[in-house]
Amino acid sequence: MNYLAHSFLTFTDGQIVGQFIADFIRNKERFSFPKNIRDGITMHRAVDTFTDSHPAIHEAKKVFAPLVRLYAGAFVDVSMDYFVANDLSLNSLAEWKAHSLRVYRVLNEHHEWLPENFIKMLAKMEQDDWLYNYREDWGIKFSIQNVLNKAKYLDKDIPVFEAFLHHKDFLQECYNDFFPDLLAHAKGVNTLLQLED
Repeated sequence: MNYLAHSFLTFTDGQIVGQFIADFIRNKERFSFPKNIRDGITMHRAVDTFTDSHPAIHEAKKVFAPLVRLYAGAFVDVSMDYFVANDLSLNSLAEWKAHSLRVYRVLNEHHEWLPENFIKMLAKMEQDDWLYNYREDWGIKFSIQNVLNKAKYLDKDIPVFEAFLHHKDFLQECYNDFFPDLLAHAKGVNTLLQLED
């Protein structure tokens, strides 16, 4: 999953921090963080593992695989944030806006724990309000282009966004089949994390 979904699948401020920095640290570094942030790192990895093994995600990857092969998963992750952001059964638009502002506030309040490379990205994320703007086609187009720009072995002009638009209804079905299962899984993981306290 991408940033919005990871931020939504949190149950404490510390988990927000851990969810966001998980991809920016080495695995052995996680032990240098407080328990509540480590819980977020654990949650991030549990979310990713569950996502990668879900049948609906395997189906969604077929939309992008002909264009980007092994990178299909990265584009599915970005696409799912669009559907999370537009899922009014989870939050109203006002609540999604409040959620994005809370996430930026929490991350900035925990600045001392943020890796340097993440801090640079956070400034851009907050300035352009990525979390809230994933609900817009242009927001997802921007994110897809970011993935293309960072990918070493992909041409920057591959029509991935066009594939997203063309298959949006199918991807929505994949999301509908997948996200309730992921949410239930995250709640279960959180229960186990709280038992460790």
